[in-house]
Amino acid sequence: MNDGSVLRLGVLGSGRGSNLAAIGRAIGEGRLAAKLVAVLSDQPDARILHLGRQFGARTECIPPETLRGRLDAETEAKFVEVLREENADLVVLAGFMRIIGPVFLAAYPHRIINVHPSLLPKHRGSNAAAQALAAGDKITGCTVHYVDEGVDTGKIIAQREVRIEPGDTADSLQARIQAAEHELLPAVIAGFTRHE
Repeated sequence: MNDGSVLRLGVLGSGRGSNLAAIGRAIGEGRLAAKLVAVLSDQPDARILHLGRQFGARTECIPPETLRGRLDAETEAKFVEVLREENADLVVLAGFMRIIGPVFLAAYPHRIINVHPSLLPKHRGSNAAAQALAAGDKITGCTVHYVDEGVDTGKIIAQREVRIEPGDTADSLQARIQAAEHELLPAVIAGFTRHE
């Protein structure tokens, strides 16, 4: 870190939390000078919340008004309130299956990043590994990008390639993409400082 301070991370996820686990490992091994201060989800039974508690972070489920899709402004404000209470410097979307909007983006301008399982701009949205197979791609991978109001349309920060092997299924390919994500995401986070 440029100023010697520890980056305070807020992580949002909807599922198992494998990228959160990778961030936690990087912190524990001294590869990432950061602290997990908040782990938030839109799903009450998401495993990511259990992992967040193991890492000593504040954990909360904030259920949106809608079943899926874009967060409503009121729910966004609740997420932002918790993140501000914990003085989060950077917000990381790691398997968060919601689209965030203007309330969130205004609160953390250029401080929200997402990891996506494709080489953007190809294969935006869900089921990216299956999309890559259906397209006949030879190479896919993962991308860390800034979040904007679109779906996986923000400025690309970094990418990692993954070769598609003969006989790959969506599941086998997704597993290798996730392994690449687990390396790339902590490395990208390490490039941020508290005050830029």
